[in-house]
Amino acid sequence: MLNNVASIYGSPPPSLVVTGGTLYTSGGYNYRVFTANGTLSVSNGTLTADILIVAGGAGGANSGGGGAGGLRVLASQSLSSNNYTIAIGGGGPGGSNSVKGSSGITTTISATAFSTLAVSGGGGGAYKTSASGNVGVAGGSGGGGGPDDGGTSGGAGGAGNTGSYSPVEGFDGSFGLHQTPTWISGGGGGGAAAAGTNPTVSTAPNGGAGTNTYNSINFSTWLSATESGVSGYLAGGGGGSHNLVLSSGGIGGGGAGTQSSGSGTAGTQYSGGGGGAGPWNAGVGSAAGGSGIVIVRYAA
Repeated sequence: MLNNVASIYGSPPPSLVVTGGTLYTSGGYNYRVFTANGTLSVSNGTLTADILIVAGGAGGANSGGGGAGGLRVLASQSLSSNNYTIAIGGGGPGGSNSVKGSSGITTTISATAFSTLAVSGGGGGAYKTSASGNVGVAGGSGGGGGPDDGGTSGGAGGAGNTGSYSPVEGFDGSFGLHQTPTWISGGGGGGAAAAGTNPTVSTAPNGGAGTNTYNSINFSTWLSATESGVSGYLAGGGGGSHNLVLSSGGIGGGGAGTQSSGSGTAGTQYSGGGGGAGPWNAGVGSAAGGSGIVIVRYAA
């Protein structure tokens, strides 16, 4: 009799199948991590998932630090049977003393008949000039400004949250400043949790802090479970260049700026960190931003 149950009631429904990325399992959840372009495939049903998405950080220039890539966490997303294309944004290359840092690249999740999910790449850092080149670039988080060439002022930092998301995906870069003849400084790039630090004669233009919380969702356990992030955070801004004080990058992968010589530090890969600035008086020395990441979490 038992052998006839399937013919009487029909076959049991197929189980939900999810593939793609690198799979981690911890604390009752599956995590699929994408650090390169790939496909999340869902079949035989609808997946309810929380999604962390981070764009590429921007490059610094020879004064201003690069802004971090935008960061968002979207809770309880319904992903029906489909193939979801995940495009991880790369970090922007560093600039120079005459070229702004390149902005980071947007990270997206897209599929047929699905509203694309996205975050904005970080804004590039600025350089020392009296023209518009000393204004940081807007982005997911904004790039640091540059000092005025021969004056006593400087350019503004770039605005964050260019995607106009709520909560914001990132914060502004800080301004550059030239206080003749004592000191000269670029601005720090913005991070996912805070703006870059405004410089003074003794205050470094640090990159804005990254975060492990978005919209009251703490994703620190996601990072530890998947061995992701930097010190438990993502999307720190790049430090600016100050001739008297050494800056630091924002926690979460932001690169440090340099002083009157040497090179800035690159943003950490797969963190969305902004690149550190090089010295204003050198043609090279700025650093690139770090690439982004996507983590998809669902019940195991």
